[in-house]
Amino acid sequence: MTSLLPGMGAPIAAKAPAPVITAMVTVTDKAAAKAKSILEAKGHPDGMLRVFVVGGGCSGYQYGMSIAPAAEAEDQVIMTDSGVRVVIDRESAPMISGAEIDYHEDLMKSGFTIYNPNATSSCACGSSFQTAGGGGTPRPCS
Repeated sequence: MTSLLPGMGAPIAAKAPAPVITAMVTVTDKAAAKAKSILEAKGHPDGMLRVFVVGGGCSGYQYGMSIAPAAEAEDQVIMTDSGVRVVIDRESAPMISGAEIDYHEDLMKSGFTIYNPNATSSCACGSSFQTAGGGGTPRPCS
C-alpha cells in the first residue's frame, strides 16, 4: 500500500463500468420484414430500427420508433433472423425487457405493436402504458 501524505485522502479508485442492462426483446418475422422494407424504402438498408420509451401518453409512458443509422455506445443491439437490427437505449431497456415486437395490418389500422410484460396497465388506444414502478407523466389521449 502506498503511504499517504498528511491531509490527503484515500487514492482515487478507477470508476467501475456501468452495469450492462439486458433487454431481451423478441421481434416477430412479420415485424422484421416490415422493418427491413421501411429501412430500404427510406434509403437506409444498413440502418437499424430504434425502439424507445418516453414519458407521456395517457398512461405515463409511450413507445416510439425511429430509424437509426448506427447504434450508440450503451445501446443494446438485437439481431433478427432476417438480419434486421433493432436498437434499444439503456433507459428504455428495463421497461421493455421481455417484450415482443410484432406488426399487424388490417382494414382498420396497421402498425407495429409491442406486447410488454412490464406494463401493468395501458390506455384504451394501446399506445401508452404504466409499469409497476410508476413514473412518466400521463397526458390526455389525442
